[in-house]
Amino acid sequence: MSKQLTIWIFLAGLILFIPSCWQRDRFPHPPLVAPELLTEPRQEAVEKEPFSVHQEGVEYRISPLYEYALYGQVVSFRFHNSRFGLHRAWNDHLNVADLCVVWGDNLNPDLNLNRIKFWNGQFTCNFSTRNREAWDRFDIFQISNNHLILDDPHLRRQLSRVRIGDQIHIRGWLAEYAHSGGRRGTSTTRLDTGDGACETIFVQDYQLIAPTRNRWRGLMYFALLLLLTSATIATTQILRGKWKPTLR
Repeated sequence: MSKQLTIWIFLAGLILFIPSCWQRDRFPHPPLVAPELLTEPRQEAVEKEPFSVHQEGVEYRISPLYEYALYGQVVSFRFHNSRFGLHRAWNDHLNVADLCVVWGDNLNPDLNLNRIKFWNGQFTCNFSTRNREAWDRFDIFQISNNHLILDDPHLRRQLSRVRIGDQIHIRGWLAEYAHSGGRRGTSTTRLDTGDGACETIFVQDYQLIAPTRNRWRGLMYFALLLLLTSATIATTQILRGKWKPTLR
């Protein structure tokens, strides 16, 4: 392949990558959501004895409070690394990730979630907008930040594939959990806000109902392929001595 063509492939990849990377997390609009996502999370009191699980050599005591089932769309998430930050300080290997999820009226096409910015902090889900209409339509009681705790390797692998815009189903227990270094609780209502308003869920089942449909993300991966292809060709040709850098 000629040097000129390789340069054109690189430039095409670069031009496509910049806007597609910027837009990769846009929500499809109008949204095509499963009917289950329009319903409130289901919560039922449960009488279950506390039990223990082990992770990374630490014993955790799980105290289930409610059966819990949530259908929603992921608007933000954060994976936790127990070797850094506050999770390391608390020796927490059980809280794999936080998922910020919306449901119900927040999936109404008249709202358009692209007008709202979502992001996760260490333990929080945050959102803001400069659009007054979007703010007035947004229901702050139909969004939740979910601390997902689990010890099942298969569920952990499934969860690691989550993407913004995915429609998901989570089933498990709203639970408190503790070890010798402390205890973390859970919210038991969707009507609270601020500190302590997050749901802590011991996950028994996680399902991807519908993956996000974002053409920008596909275009971003195509652009990365172009960049990788052009870099591979250039490196190969230089190592073979067929292309020599010229100084002017």
